Amino acid sequence: MANVSTAAVTPPVDGRWRSSLRVHTFSSGDSIWMEPERIWLVSRGVVLLNLLHPDGEEVVVGLATPGTAFGLPLTSLMAYQAKALSKTELMLFTLVEVESSPNLTQSLVRGLARRLRQAEGLLGITSHRRIEERLRHLLLLLKQEIGEPHPLGTRYRVRLTHQQLATAIGTSRVTMTRLLGKLRQERWLTYDRDRHIILTHAPGI
Repeated sequence: MANVSTAAVTPPVDGRWRSSLRVHTFSSGDSIWMEPERIWLVSRGVVLLNLLHPDGEEVVVGLATPGTAFGLPLTSLMAYQAKALSKTELMLFTLVEVESSPNLTQSLVRGLARRLRQAEGLLGITSHRRIEERLRHLLLLLKQEIGEPHPLGTRYRVRLTHQQLATAIGTSRVTMTRLLGKLRQERWLTYDRDRHIILTHAPGI
Protein backbone atom coordinates (compact mmCIF):
# COMPACT_ATOMS: atom_id res chain seq x y z
CA MET A 1 0.00 0.00 0.00
CA ALA A 2 1.41 3.39 -0.93
CA ASN A 3 2.13 6.02 1.69
CA VAL A 4 -0.69 8.50 2.11
CA SER A 5 0.25 12.07 2.90
CA THR A 6 -1.77 14.07 5.37
CA ALA A 7 -0.99 17.31 3.56
CA ALA A 8 -3.87 19.28 2.13
CA VAL A 9 -5.32 18.04 -1.12
CA THR A 10 -7.80 19.54 -3.55
CA PRO A 11 -10.07 16.95 -5.13
CA PRO A 12 -11.13 17.47 -8.75
CA VAL A 13 -14.39 19.32 -8.21
CA ASP A 14 -16.37 20.84 -11.07
CA GLY A 15 -16.15 24.64 -11.14
CA ARG A 16 -19.88 25.00 -10.60
CA TRP A 17 -19.49 23.45 -7.14
CA ARG A 18 -16.48 25.41 -5.95
CA SER A 19 -18.40 28.57 -5.08
CA SER A 20 -20.78 26.67 -2.82
CA LEU A 21 -18.26 24.26 -1.35
CA ARG A 22 -18.43 24.24 2.43
CA VAL A 23 -15.16 23.64 4.28
CA HIS A 24 -15.26 22.72 7.97
CA THR A 25 -12.27 22.79 10.32
CA PHE A 26 -11.97 20.52 13.35
CA SER A 27 -9.37 20.47 16.12
CA SER A 28 -7.71 17.33 17.42
CA GLY A 29 -10.19 15.36 19.53
CA ASP A 30 -13.30 16.97 18.04
CA SER A 31 -16.21 14.70 17.17
CA ILE A 32 -17.44 15.04 13.58
CA TRP A 33 -21.17 15.00 13.03
CA MET A 34 -22.84 12.80 10.46
CA GLU A 35 -25.80 13.52 8.20
CA PRO A 36 -27.83 10.87 6.32
CA GLU A 37 -27.52 12.45 2.86
CA ARG A 38 -24.07 14.02 3.07
CA ILE A 39 -20.52 12.79 2.56
CA TRP A 40 -17.34 14.14 4.12
CA LEU A 41 -14.12 14.35 2.07
CA VAL A 42 -10.85 14.83 3.95
CA SER A 43 -8.74 17.72 2.67
CA ARG A 44 -6.21 17.90 5.51
CA GLY A 45 -5.52 15.85 8.63
CA VAL A 46 -6.53 12.41 9.86
CA VAL A 47 -9.92 11.18 11.08
CA LEU A 48 -10.47 8.12 13.29
CA LEU A 49 -13.53 6.08 12.35
CA ASN A 50 -15.02 3.77 14.95
CA LEU A 51 -18.09 1.83 15.96
CA LEU A 52 -19.68 2.27 19.39
CA HIS A 53 -21.27 -0.84 20.89
CA PRO A 54 -24.26 -0.55 23.28
CA ASP A 55 -21.99 -1.50 26.20
CA GLY A 56 -19.80 1.52 25.46
CA GLU A 57 -16.95 -0.41 23.87
CA GLU A 58 -15.38 1.19 20.80
CA VAL A 59 -14.11 -0.71 17.78
CA VAL A 60 -11.75 1.00 15.34
CA VAL A 61 -12.90 0.52 11.75
CA GLY A 62 -10.34 2.69 9.99
CA LEU A 63 -8.59 6.00 9.38
CA ALA A 64 -9.62 8.61 6.84
CA THR A 65 -6.70 10.52 5.34
CA PRO A 66 -6.59 13.27 2.67
CA GLY A 67 -8.55 12.30 -0.41
CA THR A 68 -10.65 9.77 1.52
CA ALA A 69 -14.42 10.03 1.97
CA PHE A 70 -16.61 8.84 4.82
CA GLY A 71 -20.17 9.34 6.02
CA LEU A 72 -23.46 7.62 6.71
CA PRO A 73 -24.29 7.04 3.01
CA LEU A 74 -21.08 5.01 2.73
CA THR A 75 -21.67 2.59 5.61
CA SER A 76 -24.26 0.17 6.94
CA LEU A 77 -23.03 0.56 10.52
CA MET A 78 -25.61 2.20 12.75
CA ALA A 79 -23.38 3.48 15.58
CA TYR A 80 -20.75 4.96 13.26
CA GLN A 81 -18.58 7.73 14.73
CA ALA A 82 -15.73 9.94 13.55
CA LYS A 83 -13.15 11.94 15.50
CA ALA A 84 -10.37 14.24 14.31
CA LEU A 85 -6.90 13.04 15.34
CA SER A 86 -5.26 16.31 14.29
CA LYS A 87 -6.27 19.70 12.98
CA THR A 88 -8.51 18.60 10.15
CA GLU A 89 -10.21 20.25 7.18
CA LEU A 90 -13.19 18.47 5.69
CA MET A 91 -15.40 19.26 2.71
CA LEU A 92 -19.08 18.39 2.90
CA PHE A 93 -20.99 17.24 -0.18
CA THR A 94 -24.58 16.23 -0.71
CA LEU A 95 -25.35 13.03 -2.58
CA VAL A 96 -26.85 15.14 -5.38
CA GLU A 97 -23.56 17.03 -5.78
CA VAL A 98 -21.59 13.79 -5.92
CA GLU A 99 -23.94 12.20 -8.45
CA SER A 100 -23.81 15.34 -10.62
CA SER A 101 -20.02 15.51 -10.81
CA PRO A 102 -18.17 12.68 -12.62
CA ASN A 103 -14.80 14.04 -11.49
CA LEU A 104 -15.87 14.15 -7.87
CA THR A 105 -17.33 10.65 -8.14
CA GLN A 106 -14.03 9.33 -9.49
CA SER A 107 -12.16 11.01 -6.64
CA LEU A 108 -14.45 9.40 -4.08
CA VAL A 109 -14.07 5.98 -5.71
CA ARG A 110 -10.28 6.21 -5.43
CA GLY A 111 -10.60 7.14 -1.77
CA LEU A 112 -13.01 4.28 -1.11
CA ALA A 113 -10.60 1.85 -2.77
CA ARG A 114 -7.93 3.03 -0.36
CA ARG A 115 -10.31 2.52 2.56
CA LEU A 116 -11.09 -1.00 1.33
CA ARG A 117 -7.41 -1.94 1.24
CA GLN A 118 -7.01 -0.51 4.71
CA ALA A 119 -9.99 -2.49 6.01
CA GLU A 120 -8.55 -5.68 4.52
CA GLY A 121 -5.27 -4.92 6.27
CA LEU A 122 -7.01 -4.47 9.62
CA LEU A 123 -8.96 -7.68 9.09
CA GLY A 124 -5.77 -9.55 8.28
CA ILE A 125 -4.21 -8.37 11.53
CA THR A 126 -6.89 -10.17 13.55
CA SER A 127 -5.78 -13.49 12.03
CA HIS A 128 -2.64 -13.41 14.18
CA ARG A 129 -3.17 -15.18 17.50
CA ARG A 130 -0.39 -13.50 19.44
CA ILE A 131 -1.25 -9.95 20.50
CA GLU A 132 2.33 -8.83 20.01
CA GLU A 133 2.25 -9.93 16.38
CA ARG A 134 -1.02 -8.09 15.89
CA LEU A 135 0.59 -4.95 17.28
CA ARG A 136 3.65 -5.20 15.04
CA HIS A 137 1.48 -5.61 11.95
CA LEU A 138 -0.78 -2.74 13.05
CA LEU A 139 2.20 -0.44 13.51
CA LEU A 140 3.47 -1.32 10.03
CA LEU A 141 0.02 -0.69 8.54
CA LEU A 142 -0.12 2.69 10.27
CA LYS A 143 3.35 3.42 8.92
CA GLN A 144 1.88 3.16 5.42
CA GLU A 145 -1.22 5.18 6.26
CA ILE A 146 0.07 8.05 8.39
CA GLY A 147 3.86 7.79 8.31
CA GLU A 148 6.35 10.46 7.25
CA PRO A 149 10.16 10.30 6.92
CA HIS A 150 12.14 11.06 10.08
CA PRO A 151 15.89 10.92 10.83
CA LEU A 152 15.24 7.94 13.13
CA GLY A 153 12.89 6.11 10.78
CA THR A 154 9.21 6.80 10.12
CA ARG A 155 7.16 9.12 12.34
CA TYR A 156 3.39 9.01 12.68
CA ARG A 157 1.86 12.36 11.75
CA VAL A 158 -0.71 12.10 14.54
CA ARG A 159 -0.52 11.02 18.16
CA LEU A 160 -2.32 7.78 18.93
CA THR A 161 -3.21 6.83 22.49
CA HIS A 162 -2.52 3.42 23.98
CA GLN A 163 -6.27 2.90 24.25
CA GLN A 164 -6.83 3.61 20.56
CA LEU A 165 -4.12 1.15 19.57
CA ALA A 166 -5.46 -1.43 22.01
CA THR A 167 -8.97 -1.09 20.62
CA ALA A 168 -7.71 -1.61 17.08
CA ILE A 169 -6.32 -5.08 17.87
CA GLY A 170 -8.75 -6.22 20.56
CA THR A 171 -6.65 -5.99 23.71
CA SER A 172 -6.50 -3.92 26.89
CA ARG A 173 -4.75 -0.60 27.43
CA VAL A 174 -2.57 -2.20 30.12
CA THR A 175 -1.40 -4.90 27.72
CA MET A 176 -0.78 -2.30 25.02
CA THR A 177 1.35 -0.18 27.35
CA ARG A 178 3.42 -3.25 28.28
CA LEU A 179 3.94 -4.31 24.66
CA LEU A 180 4.88 -0.81 23.50
CA GLY A 181 7.41 -0.68 26.32
CA LYS A 182 8.85 -4.00 25.15
CA LEU A 183 9.14 -2.81 21.55
CA ARG A 184 10.81 0.36 22.75
CA GLN A 185 13.37 -1.65 24.72
CA GLU A 186 14.04 -3.64 21.55
CA ARG A 187 14.56 -0.31 19.73
CA TRP A 188 11.76 -1.24 17.36
CA LEU A 189 10.15 2.12 18.08
CA THR A 190 10.60 5.33 20.03
CA TYR A 191 8.72 8.62 20.55
CA ASP A 192 9.28 12.26 19.70
CA ARG A 193 8.76 15.04 22.24
CA ASP A 194 5.05 15.19 21.37
CA ARG A 195 4.67 11.44 21.99
CA HIS A 196 4.25 10.62 18.32
CA ILE A 197 5.42 7.09 17.59
CA ILE A 198 8.57 6.72 15.49
CA LEU A 199 9.23 3.32 13.93
CA THR A 200 13.00 3.04 13.86
CA HIS A 201 15.29 1.42 11.31
CA ALA A 202 15.35 -1.75 13.39
CA PRO A 203 15.23 -5.17 11.65
CA GLY A 204 11.80 -5.93 10.25
CA ILE A 205 10.82 -2.28 9.68
